[in-house]
Amino acid sequence: MVEVAVRVKLRIRSRFEPVKEVITSALVNSGFEVDTPQILIPIKLAKELDLYSKLIEARIESYATVAGPVRVYVLPSSLEVWLVEPDRETDKVVCDAVISDTEAEVLISDYLAGELGIIVEDFRKGIWRLSSDPPDKKRSSYPKQLWI
Repeated sequence: MVEVAVRVKLRIRSRFEPVKEVITSALVNSGFEVDTPQILIPIKLAKELDLYSKLIEARIESYATVAGPVRVYVLPSSLEVWLVEPDRETDKVVCDAVISDTEAEVLISDYLAGELGIIVEDFRKGIWRLSSDPPDKKRSSYPKQLWI
């Protein structure tokens, strides 16, 4: 079975000094339901963005997953993210970093997907578009990128 899902390319920038930035693919996860824009990042990416040293300031929370509850570290309003496409970049969105020591892929919450203007056309085929795109514009999913 070929694994396809909606993955977008993001630029993620830390709001802490020194400012660090990466470009990575991220899975649009409609089941990641939250009340603020959030992006779940693996611990390896947190280290790359120099957020690991900030965990002392983070809230420790328990998030429900299909495999059961997991502990994560939440750094409110600590990241700026925006979509990077060959024909354009979206506006930046300030969001919470949700740092996981068990997840290997970047996950976009439902709230953040909405703020970025992501409209999923077909989850199975990995087809999506931006809310500002014409209705017939179709964008393809990016390859999975693991942070292990």
